[in-house]
Amino acid sequence: MPLATAPRLLAVALLAIALSACSARYQTPIAMGGDDDDAVCQSRGLAVGSPEYVACRKDRDVQRNAATSRADRRQRDLGEYMLNHPDRP
Repeated sequence: MPLATAPRLLAVALLAIALSACSARYQTPIAMGGDDDDAVCQSRGLAVGSPEYVACRKDRDVQRNAATSRADRRQRDLGEYMLNHPDRP
């Protein structure tokens, strides 16, 4: 392999690693399981369009948004800690 090709391959490999880390950032939190809300609410015996079904869907939305907010807050807290404590690994 020519010497000029090695730095390019290294740069491409590092770019691929960076992009793969970014793509996994906004996936559904594991705590929610990534289940289909419609299937979950119907499996509880709720008829589509009923007030109970609508409440079930809203509850699942609230739970998902809370889990996402917690994950984002933990990420911000970690970044802030790392900025304030550069001497600790």
